[in-house]
This record gives sequence, structure tokens and C-alpha cells, in this order.
Amino acid sequence: MKRISIGLATACTVMALGAGTALADYDLRILHTNDVHDRVESVTKYNNSCDAAGEAEGKCFGGYARLATAIRDARAEGGNVLVLDGGDQFQGSLYYSTYKGALTAELMDMAGYDAMTIGNHEFDDGPEVLASFIKNSKIPILSANIDAEAASGLKDLIKPHAVFEVGGEKIGLIGITTEETPDISSPGEHVHIGDSEMALRYSVASLRLAGVNKIIVMSHSGSYRDFELAEAVSGIDVIVGGHDNQLFSNTIENATYPYPEVRIAPDGNPVLVVQAYAYSRYLGELKVTFDDAGVAKAWDGEPIALDASIKPAEDVLAKIAEASGMVDSIRTVEVGSFTSVADGASESCRAMECSMGSLIADAMLWKAGEGYQIAIQNGGGIRASIDEGAVTMGEVLTVLPFQNAVATFKLSGADVIASLEHGVSLVHEGKGQFPQVAGIKFDLDLAAPVGSRISNVMVMEGGNYAPIDPAKMYGVVSNDFMRKGGDGYALFRDKATDVYDFGPNLEQAVAEYIGLNSPITPATDGRIAMK
Repeated sequence: MKRISIGLATACTVMALGAGTALADYDLRILHTNDVHDRVESVTKYNNSCDAAGEAEGKCFGGYARLATAIRDARAEGGNVLVLDGGDQFQGSLYYSTYKGALTAELMDMAGYDAMTIGNHEFDDGPEVLASFIKNSKIPILSANIDAEAASGLKDLIKPHAVFEVGGEKIGLIGITTEETPDISSPGEHVHIGDSEMALRYSVASLRLAGVNKIIVMSHSGSYRDFELAEAVSGIDVIVGGHDNQLFSNTIENATYPYPEVRIAPDGNPVLVVQAYAYSRYLGELKVTFDDAGVAKAWDGEPIALDASIKPAEDVLAKIAEASGMVDSIRTVEVGSFTSVADGASESCRAMECSMGSLIADAMLWKAGEGYQIAIQNGGGIRASIDEGAVTMGEVLTVLPFQNAVATFKLSGADVIASLEHGVSLVHEGKGQFPQVAGIKFDLDLAAPVGSRISNVMVMEGGNYAPIDPAKMYGVVSNDFMRKGGDGYALFRDKATDVYDFGPNLEQAVAEYIGLNSPITPATDGRIAMK
């Protein structure tokens, strides 16, 4: 039998995952996902929902039905198996917009997950929605560095760690949530995100005292932070990561890191760090052999591509079909057309001018109307590309799933420049603050020191570009998330005047702009000149 105890007190019995008496060596198979972002249905290569024609042509990837098949097949092979998620199950499709996590809880149970950690997007609709999700979930939702007050509705719902008994051995699981969450989501004033390293140290010590010597961390912190934690905290064996949507692989072209990336902890033991990209495209599979002391002595693995070779599970397809009615009434409406692909890939929009970003910024500036010269959209708020042909409302909502409002305000030229410098300060970490712009252009030198990467800032006025005046107040349009300081845009929050945060929803403004200007050929035009 596999038993699970949550925190230090609660225990219950669940279905068997493995059997047999533990030997000196112990084998564990870890299946994992991260940043699924509510891709309930299969997706195209652009991470939008795939249609029946795409399925028939074998061009679709992922989706919960394929994910369920891959997990069930792995369990059927026997052995000791855990299925884990590195956070950000929420936000990214109309299924989340419609069901706010209730459907996600059902599908995770059907697929066979054992535990997950909390990502920043689990807070996008505030702690109340997350609380409802946790209450509906049949698995532990863990995070060691979240301290929730009673007023949040989350107190006592989030446990720092859990102990699973798999095949006669105790496995400790710890959750970690990115410390950036207050800046990039909406946890509210009654939820506190603490230092992840200190939280890990405490949970590792607690698990060790409970006799657990094999410890897995589910960390929604980004690979860069996971590597730091692996090298700073002893006692961790595996980190199942998320947040920066990286593909770890030994065979797939353009993978960011090998699978696993091996780091050495202060105690000299190896720590295996993995991720499996995003959007349900892959199921990570890490096989680890532990010695009697609980130290990883051998390992191998590779993400499983959830492509057309994997048959979707019929019961999960039926559940999705049952839920799709409310979604279909919105997403099938055509709003316009593109003559070429609008690139909304995170690799582009978080590092350089991207055609989807330019289109969105153009739409924002158009919607703001007279008196506004500059539009700035965070690249991290752009979640997918759209291919050529008819554009549906569903596709627009997949690109812009956060239901942000268009926000307008006045800001000095000096604060605009400083905000742009902030926006380009963490390109090397793939942060979502990168500015996609309209009505303004600038030169960008990523080799220059942070704080001096922006030059030659020009603003469109009277049909011509003119140098920005640091002393002048400009009309700026953005989204309400950024205006309130999201993604670290503190100057938007602290220095803005004539603020109005309650314009139309951004996705509605973009859909309207596409409709009025179709057919559109999405393109970049040198707004951000890379030096």
C-alpha cells in the first residue's frame, strides 16, 4: 500500500502505487508536468487549442486525455511511481475562465496525479479561488513558503510537505512557490510568500526527523532559482521544477538543459533538477535508484512527447466534451483574419519585439484614443501565437487569458525611460516584464549593464518620431496588472497621475482591433532595435 501523511499530523490511505519489501537499492519513477496552464484540450504547435482537423492530421499535442493515457500506461508497467506537478495548472484557456479550477481538480484526479505545488497563477483570481480548488482536490497541494492568514480563506489548507509511502519506502514531498508571486499575481494582503531557501531548510529538517531520507521538491521558482536551491540546501534529492517553462532533454533539439540537470548539494550529494516545458506538451519521466542511505546513485530519463502516437483516454475526452458547451459558445466566434503567423512565443516576447506584442500594443493605443502616445504591454502577458487564417475569440483569449483591463495614466518621460530599463533588466532570466510597445521606439543593448541598456528613445507625435522629453508628461496605456505594479513596474503604480484602471478588457480591445483592420499581416517594424 501507499500511504500519505500531510504536514506532521494528518494521514490517510490511498491506492497502491508499488509493492514489495525495500532492498538496499530502491527504484522510483517520477512522472511530472509543470505550467500546464489549463490546456485541457490538445494544442497546436502554437499552443492554441487544436481542432478535429488537426487531430485527424496528427498535428495535435498534449491535452488532459493524452496526459491521462501516458500516466495510466506508466502505472500499468508496475514499479514505484509518483506523479507530480510543478505548479501553474491555472490560467491559459477558456476552460479556466469558465470553471475557475473546478474542472482542473476533476481532471487531475482522473489523470492520476499524486501531488502538486502552488504556482503564481494559482493566485490570479485571488486566494478564494485557490481555496475552492484545494477543497475540491483529492491530492495534497503543497507550499512550504506560503503563510496564509485566516482572513485569506487559505489558512490550514496549504501544507508545507507530505510523506508518501511507496513500495515500503517513505518519500518526502515539499512544495515551493516563487517569491515573485506578489509582484506577478494577486495573493492579496493576507497571504505572505516567504524565503524559499529557509522554508526548504525547515521542511527538510522536519522530514529527516520523521525518518524520511528521500526528498523531492516540487518548486515553482524557475530553473535559475532551482539550481541555486539545489546547491544551497542539503538533503534534497530531486527538484521537479516549473515557472520558466524550460525543456530539459538529452535528445530534443534546442532543449535548454540536459535531463536531468545535476547539481551538487553542500553535503556533496547529487540533486537532480528537471522540468518538462509547458502546456501539457510533455510528461517528464525520471527514473532514480537510491542507495540505502537515500542518496541517488543512478538515474536516467527523458520527457515523453505527448504527440499523436498517444491515444487520448476516452473517459477524459468525454468529461472535456461535457464541459465544452459553455466554452464553445465563446471561442468559435470569428473576429478577423491574419495573412501570416502572429508570433506570441515566450522565447520571442520576453526578449525582443514580437509581432503579437506589437499588434497588442497597437490595439491598446488605438483603444485609448486621443491624448495617449505610448503603449506598453508585458511580454509575459502574451501566452500563445496565432497562425494565419481566420482568428477566433477563443484564440485571442488563449493569447490573453488574464482578463486584464486596459489602463490609462500619465507618466513623465524620465519615468517612462526608467520603466523601459526595468522591463529589459532580466531578459537573461526570461522574465515576463519585457516591454512590447507602440507609439515609441528605442535601441536595446543587452550587453550593456542593467540600468543603461536603453538609448535613443523616440515617441511618435504628430505623425513623426521625436526624442522623448524626460520632463514632459505623456499619456500611457497599459493593462491594469502592470499599472498596479505588476511585473515590478513600480513607477506605473507610484508615479502615475490621471489614472483610470477600468477600461475595457484587453482581449476585447484586441479582438475589436483585429476585426476593424482585417486582414492583418502581423509583423515587427523595428520598434525595439537590438544593438
